[in-house]
Amino acid sequence: MLNTIYRLVAPRRFEAEFSDISLMDDNIIVRPTHLSICNADQRYYQGKRAPEVLKKKLPMALIHEGIGDVLYDPRGEYKPGQSVAMVPNTPVEKDDVIAENYLRSSKFRASGFDGFMQDSVAIGRDRLVLLPEGINKRVAAFTELVSVSYHTINRFDVRAHRRRDRIGVWGDGNLAFITALLLKKRMPDSQVLIFGKNDYKMADFVFADATYDITDIPKDLRVDHAFECVGTEASGIAINQIIDFINPEGTIAIMGVSENPVPLNTRMILEKGLNVFGSSRSGVQDFRDTIQLYNSNKDVEEYLESIIGETITVRSIADMNRAFDADIRKSGGKTVMVWEK
Repeated sequence: MLNTIYRLVAPRRFEAEFSDISLMDDNIIVRPTHLSICNADQRYYQGKRAPEVLKKKLPMALIHEGIGDVLYDPRGEYKPGQSVAMVPNTPVEKDDVIAENYLRSSKFRASGFDGFMQDSVAIGRDRLVLLPEGINKRVAAFTELVSVSYHTINRFDVRAHRRRDRIGVWGDGNLAFITALLLKKRMPDSQVLIFGKNDYKMADFVFADATYDITDIPKDLRVDHAFECVGTEASGIAINQIIDFINPEGTIAIMGVSENPVPLNTRMILEKGLNVFGSSRSGVQDFRDTIQLYNSNKDVEEYLESIIGETITVRSIADMNRAFDADIRKSGGKTVMVWEK
């Protein structure tokens, strides 16, 4: 089966390449329908990764957040036309202790190998999760990002002590919005407090118990635990502010990605006996749990739809560039490509 892959060959330049997909393997063939642009995709597209990283990774098809329709399943377990979420994490081994998304041997779409910017994707059946009928497909497109928050909250739940009166979320972007929303749904008895710098973004956190400008936090305010969703070099500033405002023996979940090392106030981490852990990516079970959350809490889909900033129909390489350029210019929200290639 002839396939077209749209690879980024240099910053801001896509080229179409043709390859054959074997129908003799056990892989399922999926036609992408909705793809969502992540900040990681933008760093490649804009050439913001280190030169040695770009040299090693490119050319590569971008996008690791996406859904599609089944074209062909050699076993017939999936029916043609069924909508599925595609899991980008691709483990090559199983470990009884380490989760699939932390195994150093695992590959990840649009990082270690081609992502979903293809006419058709050959993908392992264990990397697919069936979507329920009637789901909002624009929201489902960024299920991967939502599943990362779900995964982190799972890890928090087994690490953090039981006093959870106030949980702080530092950040006012997409990751902070999703994490705060899931915290409120999964831990409704806890107050979820947002700490950001953009009032117009924090105004969208209508489900939160309170919002605070990071330059004007009441000096006596304390949280029991906190989630850092800032990323970049500013993550160091956010984590150190969390250390100042968190109660002793609290847990800090670090979720933001920084290209460079950031300094942390280790003295106060020790003095307060803080539990600090990092989370990255997610696994297939996190996808299943996230989709089940959509099913059991329909308002979650509605909240998530509110952070879709752009929806762009893609039929050509020019449309791909237009989508990435629109995404980098937006003030916030997710950019979803309706993939009509």
